[in-house]
Parts: sequence; C-alpha cells; structure tokens
Amino acid sequence: MERNKRLAAAMAAVGVVILLVAALADIIGIGGNPLVFGYTQLAGVVVGGVLAVAGAVLHWWFGRGN
Repeated sequence: MERNKRLAAAMAAVGVVILLVAALADIIGIGGNPLVFGYTQLAGVVVGGVLAVAGAVLHWWFGRGN
C-alpha cells in the first residue's frame, strides 16, 4: 500500500510539472508566439491537470485505509 501511495504522489508531481511547463512555455522560451496560448499548450495544461488531480485523489485513496 505504501508503494501505491508513493506512485500516486509521483504521478501528481509529474502532472504538476507538465502543467507548469506547458503553461509557462512561452515565458521559458520553448513556446512559439508569446501572444497566443496554442492548442499544444492547452493540451499540456489539461493533461498535466488531469494527472495531478488523479495522483492526488489516488494518494488520498490509498492513505485512508491506515
């Protein structure tokens, strides 16, 4: 069970990193036009957000049995 909690926390952390990199792509210099929030950035934010929320929920779920 502890291993599942660690994997869920890692999933949430990876999701947050993906979300931040996608959202700040133009600022950190890996994006295209800084005036446009592109569909690739939007997809990254959505995927990162889903991973972060799913990881947080799973972390909570695996921890409530203790």
